[in-house]
This record gives sequence, C-alpha cells and structure tokens, in this order.
Amino acid sequence: MKNLFGYCGAVALALSSVVTAAYPDPIAMSGAYTGVHDPSALCQRADGLWFLFSTAVGIAIRTSPDRVTWTYAGVVWPNGASWTSPYTGGNNENLWAPDCTFKNGQFYLYYSASTFGSRNSAIFFARSTTGAQGTWTNDGLVYSTTTSSSYNAIDPNLYIEGSNWYLVFGSWSAGIGILDLGSSTGKPTTGTVTKLASRSSSVGIEAPVIIKNGSYYYLFTSWDTCCAGLSSTYNIRVGRSTSVKGPYVDQAGVGLTSGGGTLVLSTHGSIVGPGGQSVFQTGGVWYLVYHYYTSTGSNLGINRLSFSTGWPVAY
Repeated sequence: MKNLFGYCGAVALALSSVVTAAYPDPIAMSGAYTGVHDPSALCQRADGLWFLFSTAVGIAIRTSPDRVTWTYAGVVWPNGASWTSPYTGGNNENLWAPDCTFKNGQFYLYYSASTFGSRNSAIFFARSTTGAQGTWTNDGLVYSTTTSSSYNAIDPNLYIEGSNWYLVFGSWSAGIGILDLGSSTGKPTTGTVTKLASRSSSVGIEAPVIIKNGSYYYLFTSWDTCCAGLSSTYNIRVGRSTSVKGPYVDQAGVGLTSGGGTLVLSTHGSIVGPGGQSVFQTGGVWYLVYHYYTSTGSNLGINRLSFSTGWPVAY
C-alpha cells in the first residue's frame, strides 16, 4: 500500500503539472498593451475601430484596428473628475475598473471611484458617440456605499438583455450584487440589491461580469489578492445559472453564495495574477480580457473562450 500511495502521489503531481501547463498564454500583442489595469471589454465603434478603457487618472483610452496593435489615445476626463472627489479624496485620482458597452451608436461607460480598503465608494455613468478623449458626457452618480454599508460600490458591469438593463458590482464585504437599471436613464429603478456571490470577508471576490451563452448566464469574478505585482494571487472564477439573478453554481454544484467558483485562469509561468477581467463576443467567438503581472508591470491579456463543454475554457 505504501508503494501504491507513492505511485498515486506521483500521478497526482504529474496531473497537477499538466493542468497548470494547460493554461494558455495571452494572445501576442504590440504597442501600448503595457501598463493596463482592470481592462474593460473591447468595444468596437461603427467604423471598426476597437476601444479599450482601463483604470487610470481620468480613465485611460486605448484603440486598435485589429485587437492586436494598441495605441494610447488619452483619457476620458482630461480636465479631471471633480464629482468623484468625495470618494477618491481628490479631483484627479485613479478611477477604477471602467466597463464599456457600445450600443445604438453610443458608448456607455460605467466606472467606480474609491480608495483601497474603503467602502466609501461610488459608481458613475458616462456616454460618448465617438469614444474619444474629451467627448464624454458625465451622466452622474449611479450607486454609492458608505463605510457602514455591507456592499461596496466598485467594479461595475452593465448587462443588457432586450429592454432590461442590470448592473452587477461589488467586492469583498457582502460580495457581488445586482441592481435593476432603467434603460432610458442607466440608473437604478429600485434600491434592492440581490446577492449573487460571496466568500469569507477575509478573502477577495470582485470584478464581476455577466454574459449569456446558450441557455445559461455565466458570472465571472476575480478571487484573492490584486494589485501586488509579482505577489498578486488574483485568479478568475466562474459559475452559471438559468436566471440572470441566480442562483449561480460552479461546475461541482456549489453555490456561488456559498463560496463556490470554478477556476478559469490563474498564475502560470511568467503570467502572474490574471484578473480584473471582462468578457465580450465578436464574430461568434468569446474573448476573455484581463490584466496580469510580469517583472515589468501590469499588461493587457486576451484569450479566446470555448464553451464546448458548457463551461468556459480559455485557449
């Protein structure tokens, strides 16, 4: 039996190595794909140009003709965003995790304002017809939380299905929640938040994204520690549901409100702490967008997703 255990252990180690090695590296890119944090989904303007937004002072804008070669194109708010100062502590601070949707000839951008470790946070909304620097309209506050709130108003993601708009958001604290939005205003129609996922308050869950593929809604989240360079432990998880408001379960059947989450992508080789993800579809193909760390900083990562098994697999 001792030899059998030794053999089984060796097999388990080998299988573990295979699984780790199975994570794909990001698609090769060039240009301004470095220095990216919390990337939005890629939004394609009507003329074919792709836009990417990310965490930065004023919210960084990058463009690409092919999703491979990237050019820095300025910021959403070149003159600062004074309306966010009650949450960031200044007129021109980092604004977090922008979420982009291009629909009916218009860019819709949700983004958050906060400071690390605080629940004094807010989500704001902006619109533009071109996506370019200086063309954005500030549509104001969407949702906010305070130090006494259970939820945290950060990491927004807009999900649209027909005439129904939803905002999924959250981090740590009470976990991930979803709000109904008015399609004409982009603002909440009620203050009722439905919980979609949570973990112990001592471990991280954030950056929620909802998509629908086939009969299922998929909720992607980032787990563990972000923003620590090569010490980051970020990883991307997923659950699914037949209803946009859940309940969501992972591949093992564990509820996401009970700490469940199937692993999609984690540290492998020189790719450290992938997370802060978004997901989009074009040409019938799903793509996972995220940041990751190397010894030189944070970079943009993109991989394709296959749903052939009913669960997303990066490739």
